Amino acid sequence: MRPVWREGNDADLLINGEEFFPRVFERIRNARKEVLLETFIILEDKVGKELQRALISAASNGAHVEVIVDGYGTVDLSNEYIGEMIEAGIRVHVFDPQPKLMGMRTNLFRRLHRKIVVVDSEVAYVGGINFTAVHLGDYGPGAKQDYAVEVRGPVVSDIRHASLNLFRHARRELPLPLNPEDRARARHAGAAWIMLAIRDNNRHTSDIEDQYLRAIRSANHRLVIANAYFFPGYRMLRELRNAARRGVHVTLILQGEPDMPWVRHCSTFLYSYLLRSGVVIHEYCKRPLHGKVALMDREWVTVGSSNLDPLSLSLNLEGNLFIRDPQLNQRLYNHLQSLANKHCDEITAAKATRGFWWRAPMTFLFFHFLRHFPAIAGSLPAHTPRLEPLLPQDDPAEEELATLEQEKLL
Repeated sequence: MRPVWREGNDADLLINGEEFFPRVFERIRNARKEVLLETFIILEDKVGKELQRALISAASNGAHVEVIVDGYGTVDLSNEYIGEMIEAGIRVHVFDPQPKLMGMRTNLFRRLHRKIVVVDSEVAYVGGINFTAVHLGDYGPGAKQDYAVEVRGPVVSDIRHASLNLFRHARRELPLPLNPEDRARARHAGAAWIMLAIRDNNRHTSDIEDQYLRAIRSANHRLVIANAYFFPGYRMLRELRNAARRGVHVTLILQGEPDMPWVRHCSTFLYSYLLRSGVVIHEYCKRPLHGKVALMDREWVTVGSSNLDPLSLSLNLEGNLFIRDPQLNQRLYNHLQSLANKHCDEITAAKATRGFWWRAPMTFLFFHFLRHFPAIAGSLPAHTPRLEPLLPQDDPAEEELATLEQEKLL
């Protein structure tokens, strides 16, 4: 399904788990027809347990409930947790499960990184927030800064269609064609124009990146990008530089307290190049930044799961919403400006060039290696990602006990 702008939608920005979890759990608990949920991570903490209770409530209401989790991101759910959902009639699938090698996860690439929830074909949630307490402020210093949007209107049909076809793939069924009648029946909910863009490893390998590039090229006034893992390709770096040179106020908000320190080192390799063109760079230092949002001029906004790095742009399954809504644009702008003013360190040319003489060769080699990394990683491991039902794992002790009991009977 190619990206198409849909009019007549409503979009509400949800900041961090404090705003996201209560809203989405309430909608799931009250579902009557259908819940489709796909996510990278579910942890069996207080958020994961509340999610489980909400899904079971939906199933007890008679709703058809399906869940897909990633085989790399979600690996530690207990048999009890999975079994209770299956017993309630919930279908649970895992994307690309792979056996561990010497205790290490081997399915490193082509992850299901999308975070999408669709309830009763009426409301959908898209963003970067996983189902774990790490997205709550009371988690502690490691609590992550992140975003999602709740949307209503005709675009929900597009989101449901994209998600439903992933679930059909899990059941080895043919994908469904998009039914225009479903969208026609969807009520207009507001004045926002919204487009869903997905990234896969089939027909939509660059849809999200292409939308970013179009926005950067068309920017006239301001462009703000807040992204957790910033290491884009040649084209995006060039367009950011060109936008700043033609007078657009280009601001990047990147990680200053990263959950993975090496990610910050990758981003800092690009600072000098961008600063010389007039790009303003802030590092967010209050908590780890996990967001993937951007805004352009007075209307355009994107919120989703896609980072601007080789994994998200070239390997993972991602989903972003692109939105034209002046009110949403202004709310996100005010929020990001507040982060920049209160909780960020601005990167100066002096800071960026500190130690540059010895980092320059490493910068050159590392940048060009990572630009070709997706092509290398695409063949390691050389397999087509698959989806399988997620079932409780057999307990070896119980298996041994059952075998002994059987031997006694014989």
